Amino acid sequence: MPDKILLVEDEEKLARMVELELCYEGYEVDKAFDGRAGLELALSGNYHLVLLDIMLPALNGMEVLRRLRKESEVPVIMLTARDSVMDKVSGLDSGADDYITKPFAIEELLARIRNALRNHTPPEEPENGTLTLGRLSMDPECHEVRVDSTPVELTRREFDLLRYLLENKGKVIPREVLLDQVWGYNFVGETNAVDVYIRFLRSKLDEEFGMKLIHTVRGVGYVIKEEEPCGPK
Repeated sequence: MPDKILLVEDEEKLARMVELELCYEGYEVDKAFDGRAGLELALSGNYHLVLLDIMLPALNGMEVLRRLRKESEVPVIMLTARDSVMDKVSGLDSGADDYITKPFAIEELLARIRNALRNHTPPEEPENGTLTLGRLSMDPECHEVRVDSTPVELTRREFDLLRYLLENKGKVIPREVLLDQVWGYNFVGETNAVDVYIRFLRSKLDEEFGMKLIHTVRGVGYVIKEEEPCGPK
């Protein structure tokens, strides 16, 4: 099931643009154009995240957030033209998870959404903890990777990279996020480390077993997913 996002924004053109980008990324989106309608939806809907403007008719975003936090811990990212430190502090102190100032690059918004969802939603795993994708399976507890019944030897870094991809299977992960999450925020080294280790994984998995699981999204990063079989022409 795709993550469901509520967008509360009174600028309809901006709301439509953000909605299109989010839908393209695979999210399900509902919109509200004033604070009162947004609050009602946020309280009644099963949302994974709320994008909330501050300057809204009927009920401003800060009041929406204040009332929402009495009943829900859904992650909230504030969208606003206000960029003063006090406005940001007020939003964060009121329970917002993040704050982005208009105008913003859609890539930055998407990265902040991914981060907020990651912080609030543990990766879905089968009850036994095994991560699977097609013929590939990983047991994080035993530090084992298999394709069918054949074990695959991976270094710790390769294992950690593959695990993060599998925990986020089907999602396009930017190189910068992989570098931060697998190597650490304080990593000092070559910036192409992600590409190098992706090649190592492809060599040991895709090429060795005749699969294509790790896909490149040009200019963005990588996604792990099963290759769709080609039907008859």
